[in-house]
Amino acid sequence: MPFGFHGLDLIVILVIALLIFGPKKLPEMGSAIGKSIKEFRKGMSELTAPKEEEPKSPTVANYEALERELASRRALDEANARDLANSKAAASETSSEEENYTERKVD
Repeated sequence: MPFGFHGLDLIVILVIALLIFGPKKLPEMGSAIGKSIKEFRKGMSELTAPKEEEPKSPTVANYEALERELASRRALDEANARDLANSKAAASETSSEEENYTERKVD
């Protein structure tokens, strides 16, 4: 077996690691490696698993955008109502002026 580790090989590697890193640093390194592997697996499972869509909660920015939209629509409605009222008033003035003109012409 070219890359197989046996019990004696693992003990030698453990002794060398203890000599290099010391007995206090080795458990911390093992813990850090374990956490890294756990986070890596979690990330990989999140990438491969289908995502469930979470309902988005409305934010302050969404409310502000809605308020601006409503304000602009109200302003547009008011402007259209004023234009309609002005055009009706202009039409009634024009018709009354035509009546006055025809009455004067008849006299």
